Amino acid sequence: MSLLIVGTIAMDNIETPAGKVVDEIGGSAAYAALAASFAVPTAVVAIVGNDFPQETLDRLAARGVDLAGVKVGDGPSFRWSGRYHENLNNRDTLDTQLNVLTQFKPELPEKFRDVEHVFLGNIDPELQMSVLKQLRRRKLVACDTMNFWLDSARPALLRLVAEIDLLIVNDEEARQLSGEHNLVRAAHAIRKMGPKLLLIKRGEYGVLGFEQDSIFAMPAYPLEEVFDPTGAGDTFAGGCMGYLTKRGALTPGSLRRGIAQGSVMASLVVERFGMRRLWEVSAADIEARYMAFVRLTDFHSA
Repeated sequence: MSLLIVGTIAMDNIETPAGKVVDEIGGSAAYAALAASFAVPTAVVAIVGNDFPQETLDRLAARGVDLAGVKVGDGPSFRWSGRYHENLNNRDTLDTQLNVLTQFKPELPEKFRDVEHVFLGNIDPELQMSVLKQLRRRKLVACDTMNFWLDSARPALLRLVAEIDLLIVNDEEARQLSGEHNLVRAAHAIRKMGPKLLLIKRGEYGVLGFEQDSIFAMPAYPLEEVFDPTGAGDTFAGGCMGYLTKRGALTPGSLRRGIAQGSVMASLVVERFGMRRLWEVSAADIEARYMAFVRLTDFHSA
């Protein structure tokens, strides 16, 4: 076990211009773990309801995901319903049912406490901080968050941000956290809060990476059709952290390749509803998409 992921495992109802699905498996931990599992053994800490399909847990375990930290709560699973606009860049949340998520208090099994690489998916920052306090040998901790916590739990989130190594947010969240509209100025302000590394996700426009005095821009992989953007950010984070965990040493080069790997995984997951594409994709498919991405972004040899 190399990468620990803490977050949600959910059941989603999703509407996009391409169609509608009900009770689709989702959640930050599920997307991130499945994406990372192509690179390294992965462990998950999360909670599911007593209505969650055992078949899905078995499939994750078959992919090498250690589920010793996944508890079954008393009640239904966390559920989210959303409808995407025609451009797929905006969505409306139709319904959120926390259900057993209100019972979630992350408790790391003993064998997870010496993990050095950790991704804290989007949950209450107080819970994310409680995970940090249980780790004994943390080396690289990445964290995601969302607008809701920026509004409702900002003091706790700021305490967390001061403790982590890598913050992964989207452009709207970066602006809200920093109070700056310009993303470069926003990045400078956020890095002063504590994280050494910052990745700003920009949807169809790619990712901006900030470390020390350098900025790296990675485009999104161009696709002819997008079915469902749900979980793309978590898949990106899982793919990126999986690569960084496999490499071990964090260097400017490995970070950039990790961003590329995360971008490739995100480009794959949006080609089907939910996590369906990640279940069917092969290592050869990922490698082929990665090499196509390399050719797409290579201007030096040209």
